[in-house]
Amino acid sequence: MAVEKTIGSSSLVEVVDRILDKGVVVDAWVRVSLVGIELLAIEARVVVSSVETYLKYAEAIGLTAKAA
Repeated sequence: MAVEKTIGSSSLVEVVDRILDKGVVVDAWVRVSLVGIELLAIEARVVVSSVETYLKYAEAIGLTAKAA
């Protein structure tokens, strides 16, 4: 009896591995105001990636200092 994998389905491990390999950035900005008065402002940037992936891309855009 052969085991067949259906195309399009992924296990949780595969999804987590892909997220850590490629990285995910969630950027959110929320402002709540009432009658022109700002009551609440929230800015959030969430980066989910492996340390290796983060350092590779952060170095490419100049966010980290290169080690001597």
